[in-house]
Formats: sequence, structure tokens, C-alpha cells
Amino acid sequence: MSGYHPKPLDAGDTPLPGDLLELTEKLAENVHENWAKGRLADGWVYGPVRDDTKKTTPCLVPYADLPEEEREYDRRTALETIRQILKLGYTIQRKGDGEP
Repeated sequence: MSGYHPKPLDAGDTPLPGDLLELTEKLAENVHENWAKGRLADGWVYGPVRDDTKKTTPCLVPYADLPEEEREYDRRTALETIRQILKLGYTIQRKGDGEP
């Protein structure tokens, strides 16, 4: 073991405005799309069972076709990213919101 001890910024107490929930789902889908693109580029293919030697995985399907637990994993990644942005003092605003 390298002695590495991850210390992520805790953003669990950062409230997420309701209008960002839609953004979370879109980001989660994009997380999956980027993951899938990388897997395909590395020679992975769809297979009913994950096999690292054969480079097969059942997750090489559109986001909507993933099992709920896989979509939830991507949602947590997206949600944590949004919370980190807010915790660090940035704002997220849809283009056109608040403009005259």
C-alpha cells in the first residue's frame, strides 16, 4: 500500500436546488457515454457478463438500458460534481435565466 489516504472535500451538506436535479441526470448520462466511449476505444465489447480478459461488459448499452444500480453510480458521480462546484462557491445557471 502506498500510504495514500483520500481526503475529498465533503459537500454532503451542500443543498442542491431542485432545478439542478434535471442537470444531474443529464450529467449522469454523459458520464456513462464517456465511460462507454473509452471502453470501446480500448477494445471492449458488449457481453452478458463482465470479463476483463475478454474485455466484455453488459454495461455497453445506452444509459436508459442500464440496470438501476449502474445508473445510480453515474448519478452519484454527477451529483458529487455539482455539489463540489456549489461548495467551492461557484453558481450554476441555465443560459438565459435571469437575463433581460
